[in-house]
Amino acid sequence: MPKLEANLQFMFNEYDLLDRYDAAARAGFKGVELQAPYSVEPDAIVERLHRNKLQHVIINLPVNDPDTGKGNIPLRPDRKDLWLERVALGVKYAGALDCVAVNTGVGPKPDDVDDETAWTTLVENQRHAADELSKVGVKAMVEAINVIDQPGFFVNTSKQARKLIEAVNHSNYGMLYDVYHMQIQEGDLARGIKANLDVIMHMQLADNPGRHEPGTGEINYDFILPYLDEVGYEGWIGCEYRPIGNTEQGLAWAKKWLSA
Repeated sequence: MPKLEANLQFMFNEYDLLDRYDAAARAGFKGVELQAPYSVEPDAIVERLHRNKLQHVIINLPVNDPDTGKGNIPLRPDRKDLWLERVALGVKYAGALDCVAVNTGVGPKPDDVDDETAWTTLVENQRHAADELSKVGVKAMVEAINVIDQPGFFVNTSKQARKLIEAVNHSNYGMLYDVYHMQIQEGDLARGIKANLDVIMHMQLADNPGRHEPGTGEINYDFILPYLDEVGYEGWIGCEYRPIGNTEQGLAWAKKWLSA
């Protein structure tokens, strides 16, 4: 049975950030994810997790460059010191929240960095993140993101993500497979999921177009979710979508999965 968890960056925005943990639990979720927990002290989040018996599944590393505003410091050889600081911060939060994994981030290629340098820098930085996160029992992951939503994103297909995983060559490093991004970027979802199952550590979903809840677009989640059971995926599935209206009122699609 698919294990759905709520993305609190996107969902339950009717509530203040910490109150979203309570709302997710009331809706029936057993797990949550949040890209950017860094505005809140870890202890405050841990209290909500314990109160609601929730698993904090993933967070993201904070990869925005303060000078450019672009989320691509893993690709910048001149930002190594900042990368080390950001990894240390991510490790602190991921360990405190008892996360399963961390999305380590990639971003768009900087205009002043050539492809080879960006790639070499990314491999080194991802290996460092995988190593540091392993020390607190948390996995490190790369996510391929479509270039329609994020033009110039340096890793935008599952094939490129696999190439990076092979280059990093670390047992604590794998793929975050986002169904929404891969539908836009490459399609053929069933075959894509099955072909990459050996390296997929986490999955996310949303419908297309609009990145809204399942049932509002072209992706057949009535097929995809049972298919994940069929091929043997046992991890969490993050609901990383923008609710069209009120989050709770838009959860009818998930009731059969959340009530199981």
